[in-house]
Amino acid sequence: MITVFGSINLDLVVSLPRLPAPGETVVGPDHQSFPGGKGANQALAAARAGASVRMIGAVGQDAHAEAALVNLERAGVDLSGVRHLDGTTGIAMIGVDGRGENLIMCASGVNARVVAEWLDGRLARGDLLVLQRELSAGPIAEAIGRARLCGARILLNAAPSGAGELAGLVGDVDVLVANAGEAAELAAALEGSESVVPEAHCAALAGGRRLAVITLGARGLVAQQGEQRWRVAAPSVEVVDTTGAGDAFVGALAAALDRGADIERALCEGTAAGALACKASGAQSSSPDDRAIATLADTLECESIAG
Repeated sequence: MITVFGSINLDLVVSLPRLPAPGETVVGPDHQSFPGGKGANQALAAARAGASVRMIGAVGQDAHAEAALVNLERAGVDLSGVRHLDGTTGIAMIGVDGRGENLIMCASGVNARVVAEWLDGRLARGDLLVLQRELSAGPIAEAIGRARLCGARILLNAAPSGAGELAGLVGDVDVLVANAGEAAELAAALEGSESVVPEAHCAALAGGRRLAVITLGARGLVAQQGEQRWRVAAPSVEVVDTTGAGDAFVGALAAALDRGADIERALCEGTAAGALACKASGAQSSSPDDRAIATLADTLECESIAG
């Protein structure tokens, strides 16, 4: 069972000819709204990848709440741990340019009031707890402590970046997923590393049995656990919108690990899901299903890297 403890938002996506510079207004032809939030995105991605998933988080008592939860309901995610609090549902405002690159502004709303106590009675030994950084560091740290006490495994996604708050938590997680920028920040905070080489960041972030995964966008990923290192090249796809790629990767990786897949297969399925998510708009609507993930993952190779 996967339990996702994280944010639930409604995303307002604006198509733009290019992303604005500070102080600049850029006008686009259209906008759309999508359910979002990194927690909800990853819960949906894991469910579509075939896992049993429960979501722990909050929405407001406003008109956005129902829309923010609709995809999770349809995917069969257990929403009994989602609270409806007085206040506003989180909102993300996303600009996407013609190359699929994005710029995101987020208002937390009631996500700022999510607490780790909501996990009590909802984690069991062998479960996988999935965390991200759209909640504040305090509830994340407390959630990690609760998972450790009951014997659940922990996957922490370091997005959005914030090395200072996460550095002290890395040692308590089983799987760490970060993009290149996030990994560099964390490695610098932990070891003072100034390297620009992702493999060096993996070595700094992998300890004991911890699996460290660094996603590199169109270049795929590098990963390390103990002395074992891997590389997966990203497949070539036509990019429409990169907004949901990272969350699709985390959800599919978590689903594979939860069902007992080996690390190599899990890394390939995560890579496949992230690539497929780039082919459509919206962080949740772009999330692929288990059949599509498996088909593309079958074509990928997880290469062992010499130490």
